[in-house]
Amino acid sequence: MSYFIDRRANAKNKSAVNRQRFLDRYRTHIKRSVEEAVNRRSITDMERGEKVSIPSRDISEPVFQHGTGGKRTIVSPGNKEFVEGDRLRRPGGSGGSGDGAGEGGASNQGEGMDEFAFSLTREEFLDFVFDGLELPHLQRKQLSDVEETRPVRAGIAREGVPARINIVRSMREAYARRIAMRAPIRRALRETQQALEEEERKDPVLRNPSRIAELKAEIERLEKRLEAVPFVDTYDLRYNNLVDQPQPSNKAVMFCVMDVSGSMTQAHKDIAKRFFLLLYLFLERNYEKVELVFVRHHTAAKEVDEDEFFYSRETGGTIVSSALSLVDEIITDRYPPGQWNLYVAQASDGDNWDDDSTTCRGLLLDSLMPKLQYFTYVEITPHAHQALWEEYETVAAEFPSRFAMRQIVEGGDIYPVFRELFRRRVEA
Repeated sequence: MSYFIDRRANAKNKSAVNRQRFLDRYRTHIKRSVEEAVNRRSITDMERGEKVSIPSRDISEPVFQHGTGGKRTIVSPGNKEFVEGDRLRRPGGSGGSGDGAGEGGASNQGEGMDEFAFSLTREEFLDFVFDGLELPHLQRKQLSDVEETRPVRAGIAREGVPARINIVRSMREAYARRIAMRAPIRRALRETQQALEEEERKDPVLRNPSRIAELKAEIERLEKRLEAVPFVDTYDLRYNNLVDQPQPSNKAVMFCVMDVSGSMTQAHKDIAKRFFLLLYLFLERNYEKVELVFVRHHTAAKEVDEDEFFYSRETGGTIVSSALSLVDEIITDRYPPGQWNLYVAQASDGDNWDDDSTTCRGLLLDSLMPKLQYFTYVEITPHAHQALWEEYETVAAEFPSRFAMRQIVEGGDIYPVFRELFRRRVEA
């Protein structure tokens, strides 16, 4: 019998398989804890992991124990309550002993049963946060300035690395070479052997000993030449040839549009910032080729960098069409729809000049929506909707699968709304 002993050093991920199996088994409990953590924590703290607790009753497993077996008719000495044949009552949950009273309760006779707690890493935490989410309608665009390549088979080459050697082709070439090189030698050998046989069949008087010795020497030389032909030569080796072929990449750009007018209070802006930060983490995690464009607006729109988008302070009136027009200009100048997947996420309190809301609807219907894969609008307000929401409802009716709008009242609504906007949709 053979025994295999694993003498490898214990690595830090030694139990990674068991841990992943545990996470898959209790995914429902962990996901519920993660959702509570997201609503409880600031989105800016999403970069760290989370400590998750699972009730002990949910991780308990059935256990088989060996009893004494047989039929027992013993009554313990000193027993004043029972006689032979009485049935004993099952212990209730009110008394405390051993593992504690009830599920997780404490007792004066033993220790309580704690919940099972463990820590999720940052990657595991974000896996549960963004589980089931995707950028809708992501499409493969035409090849343009593509950096992504994939090695593909491109025939057979005479040179290459040993890892790519083609055994079948190499042996075929070796077999063909041996046939070609040994054929004339074999032909000459057969002719020499026939000449030797003819010479040896002659009458001893007519036989030429020097001729016989010469033929035997020639036969020995030809046999050595046959043996000298190598079975496989470096000339025979063939390798699988691989070339880098450009691949269509899923390039996407997300336009983050936020209202910074005077009607947007600091609380509204903080909620909008948290929404975009969550969106930023989602994009960073799922797509390598994603560019972000930040557009702030009040009466005028301006493209800014990330720091200015999240932290600068401005006041003024509200003209939403200025931001939509700027987004349309940026798309025309830098992001052709044939090469990029275009997404727009807008956050506002719904306040806008009445006449401008109609202009926004026209811009979306006539210019922007035909170019976009998805447009999301979140209105941060506890009040009734205004004209902008009503005009956007017209756009949503025209593009039901590519235009989504939701209302956010408080910070706890951010994560549920985000999951609703970017949930994975099953194509009909």
